[in-house]
Order: sequence, then C-alpha cells, then structure tokens
Amino acid sequence: MPLAVMNLLYLLILLAIYRPAHGTWDTCGDTCGLRPMASDYSMPHTVGGTGAQPGAWPWIVSIQDPRKIGTGHTCGGSLISPQWVLTAAHCFIQARNITMWRVLIGATQLTQLGPEVQLRHIKRLLVHQHYAAASQQNDIALVELDQPVECSNYIQLACIPNASLTVSELKICYIAGWGSSSAKAQRPSDVLQEAKVRLLDIQVINSSRWYAGTIHTHNLCAGYPLGGIDTCQGDSGGPLVCKDNSANYFWLVGVTSWGKGCIRGKRPGVYTSTQHFYDWILVQMGLCPAVTSTPTPEAAFTSAPFQEPTPTQSGSFVPAPHPYQILVQFLTRVHEMLQNLMGKKA
Repeated sequence: MPLAVMNLLYLLILLAIYRPAHGTWDTCGDTCGLRPMASDYSMPHTVGGTGAQPGAWPWIVSIQDPRKIGTGHTCGGSLISPQWVLTAAHCFIQARNITMWRVLIGATQLTQLGPEVQLRHIKRLLVHQHYAAASQQNDIALVELDQPVECSNYIQLACIPNASLTVSELKICYIAGWGSSSAKAQRPSDVLQEAKVRLLDIQVINSSRWYAGTIHTHNLCAGYPLGGIDTCQGDSGGPLVCKDNSANYFWLVGVTSWGKGCIRGKRPGVYTSTQHFYDWILVQMGLCPAVTSTPTPEAAFTSAPFQEPTPTQSGSFVPAPHPYQILVQFLTRVHEMLQNLMGKKA
C-alpha cells in the first residue's frame, strides 16, 4: 500500500477515535444564539409579557431549590456551553446543599415537562469573587452541571459578545423568565414569560429622578421609561438578549440582576453586562489563563453561530474551533508534513 494512502488511513482512524462523545460538543457544535423552534411571530410590548412558545428561548434554564414549595423555581439562567450556565450571584446568597439543586433545560411549563426537557444537578458554583450583596456589584455567577447537556431544537447555547460588539446599537431585545406574572404576585409563573424591551441610556438612568447614580459601569438597563414591562421576582439570573442587527441570531447581553419594584416608571430592570465579564467567564470555565495583560482568545460559545465569519455592524466575528476542530486541524497539518517529507525523499 502506498505510504500516502497509509497516512490518510491513519488520519481517519485518529479522527474516529478522538471524535467527542455523543451528548457533548457533537450535539451543540459551534452554533449559538439560534432559535430553531421560534417562528417570526409578534410579541406584545416578566411582567406585562406573554406566554412563550416551546423552544422560543432554547438557552434559558430554570434553577430550582428542592426545599421550596411547588416546582422549586428560584432563578433563571442561560446555557453558554454544554456544561455551564450563566446566572446571577444573588440567587445563591442563602443557598444550602447546592449539589442537590436542579437545573431544568429546554422547559417551557414547569409543571408539565415534555420529552425535550433535560434535568441536571449542580456540580459546582462559581460566584464572582467581588460580588457585593449590598450594592449588587459584580452580580454574576457560573454553574457547572454534573453532566453535559445534549443540544436539540429546544436546547441551544447562548452567545456572549466580546468587546468588538457595540451592544448599545442593538435594537431588538427581549427578556424571559418564570418570575411573578404581576407586581403583586408572590409565586413564580408556571409558564415561561417573554417580553420585548429597549436598552436604555445609562446616563439617563443614573440621573436624579431615576436611579440617582446607583447604576454601575458593568450594568445595562432595559425596559420602558413609563414602565409596564419588566422582570420581577423569580426572573433573576435570566437572560436579556438582543438580536444581531444584520443576522438572524441573538446575543446574550445581560443577566437579570435587580430593580426597584416591578413595572414602575423610571425604575427599569437592571442587568449585569455579560460583555463586561467576558474575560472572567472564560477564565472561570478554564478557556483561557487568568492573565489580563494578554489578548483574550475567542471561545466556541462566544462566537457567531455560523461556520464562516459573519459580519455585523461592529465588525466580524470568526467562530473559534472547539477541541474536535483543533484536533482535525492538527492532524491535517501532520498529514501535510508527511506528504512533504515523502515528496522530498522521492
């Protein structure tokens, strides 16, 4: 058998051996921010929202404390990799026996779980080291699941923007969660609620008649000046997402953090900016070393959800390879080197 053929066979065997196990990277791939089940239906201008269709927000999760009455829903979160969920730090202030907590992925109605729903438990909780409960500074946390999630039409990864995306220019934004369906309600909603919101100017929000300087540089605010649409109790940790201005996918730009009351005028919801904590997220997940002086590498869950570079108004995002792609590239180069050596010997 010619040496070139043997090398090619060897390459194919290695690819077969090292292909990721089913249920990890091969089901989620390099895509993020996609909504396979969501048709372009209109939503009314989460309090003041409407019930979401199954699979409408395929990265949202319900984080549940089994000690609580009913479904145990405590907070929302967003799936950003097959084994990591991004949420709010304040969700766990009084948490106990955290490994017993449940995480529901792919759910819409919490009391009637369909076959598309996957259940996981918390393996590890990583709260931001500088989280301050009094001021809600650095209100962000990562939850590592005990087993990877399998992606499907109902379960997808969220995209986190790096510094090259101008978040303030995004026009179409949404909130979602199982929080109280009205300002007076005490219990979380059984059905996932969704609502359209607008990103609001932080300088205006920090003015004396609004939040009077309590909004930090790592916050976003979303809603409407007159109120009426807002997140509420039980929505904490859930996603604030905005559609890319030039493509049909969404960016996870915020984590639901706090607010003064619900649906009040000049008191919009306050969110933790995921873009601000991009480096922190990568470091905690082990995707880059904890060095701030070096450029931050792209990660698979933060890339635009296409194989080819996808232009946006703020530039272009090139999806970074996940481990399988890196292996393919490496072995391909090895094969090319072997071919070059054969050519020289000939």
